[in-house]
Amino acid sequence: MSSAPIRILGVDPGLRNTGWGVIDCVGARISFVACGTIRSDGAASLAERLRQLHQGVAEVIIAHQPDEAAIEETFVNRDPQATLKLGQARGAAMLAPALAGLPVAEYAANLVKKTVVGAGHAEKQQIAMMVKVLLPRADARSADAADALAVAITHAQHRGARAREAMLLRGV
Repeated sequence: MSSAPIRILGVDPGLRNTGWGVIDCVGARISFVACGTIRSDGAASLAERLRQLHQGVAEVIIAHQPDEAAIEETFVNRDPQATLKLGQARGAAMLAPALAGLPVAEYAANLVKKTVVGAGHAEKQQIAMMVKVLLPRADARSADAADALAVAITHAQHRGARAREAMLLRGV
């Protein structure tokens, strides 16, 4: 008995570049669908850049029809302004799947790295290399797209446990 594939959108948010990746998941088997990068205009106002990111993610959802979405949590760095802007970009990116009625899961960067590479402090090149191993057809042309595919892979690996936790919380 085979179950229907679940299409997962992974998002690696950023104000300049937001990576996205779409995979199909059937049980433990994953396959590459598409990936890319949404770029905002650095000369535009913050509000306009956030609109561009939101619109870009919404267009990916329309084009690829995912069933679920996953996004990387904001990494807090030493620059509070940069962290705030990243959080705003993340919010704009999260809004698109939420408005489309998709469940949106959130994953810490260290969990994404540990799931895909096996180490919570992996470098971007290691992530890109392992994404290529796990998804040989993937054509991630940017680190942002590779990171987004890593987020989607993480969701594919953890979605069952998350569903069981949610059922327990609901008392089912």
